Amino acid sequence: MHLSNFHWLYPPKRFELSPDKLTIFTDPDTDYWQRTYYGFQHDNAPAFLTTVSESEFSFTVTTKWTPVKLFDQCGVVLYQDADNWFKASVEYESPQSSKLGSVVTNLGYSDWATTDISSAQNEMTYRLSRRGQDFCIENAFDGISFKQMRIFHMHQRLESVNIGVYACSPLDCTMQAEFSGFTFGPCLWPLHNA
Repeated sequence: MHLSNFHWLYPPKRFELSPDKLTIFTDPDTDYWQRTYYGFQHDNAPAFLTTVSESEFSFTVTTKWTPVKLFDQCGVVLYQDADNWFKASVEYESPQSSKLGSVVTNLGYSDWATTDISSAQNEMTYRLSRRGQDFCIENAFDGISFKQMRIFHMHQRLESVNIGVYACSPLDCTMQAEFSGFTFGPCLWPLHNA
């Protein structure tokens, strides 16, 4: 997958890009969230995106990060507009534990599904698969053995989609996040035959 086909949404002040790796140094006070429960709206985290028209595909990327403060995160993202997007990441909580989670935002409202993992885990591979309006997000701690995190539906009608990676620091700090192993190909999410 050629990184030259990607573009920035909210580019960070500092990043490093090579043919096969992207490093983001997050800007403070950056995040994505819309309305639900907390009431606030955040839509300013840097995302490195490519537009794809295929209605069925799988996109895989490996992330590695060095969190500094609460809520630091990086991962995979699908971003259509401020009210319709998806992200999956590990969000730092403490030296002991973090949250492996995903957020689906449909029509201006976010949800958040999480599971606790050790903060010693500082590398994660994600695989995002599409079948029409439906998606499956999987993660692999070792980059090989993928486990389903969730299946979700995007309500806004999708033709092409913008997929890629993001990193952010919701508090006043900067962290380093690395992305490598970008792959895009046929859908690896098995077709369900009802």
